[in-house]
Amino acid sequence: MGLVTVRVRPRASRTEVTADGREIRVSVRAPAEGGRATEEARRALADALGVPVSRVVLRRGARSRVKQFDVEPLSGEEVRIRLGAT
Repeated sequence: MGLVTVRVRPRASRTEVTADGREIRVSVRAPAEGGRATEEARRALADALGVPVSRVVLRRGARSRVKQFDVEPLSGEEVRIRLGAT
C-alpha cells in the first residue's frame, strides 16, 4: 500500500504535481467546493504516477488542503521516487 501525503493548492493557474524535498504539492485549477479540487488532485496524481485513476484512493483530508492518498500497487517510497521527492 502506497500512502502518500500531498498538499493541494486549489484555483491554481494550471494543474501540476511538484515535489520539493519531502513535500508533494498538487496544484489544481478547480475550486475547493464540493470535492472538485480533491477529485482533480486525485486525477493529476494518477497521471503523474502513470497509474489508473481507480488505483488512487483518498484516505484522509477530504475537507483539508493536506490529503492522504493510497496509490496501488506502488509503495510510498516508489511514489516519492516517481515524483522526484526524496
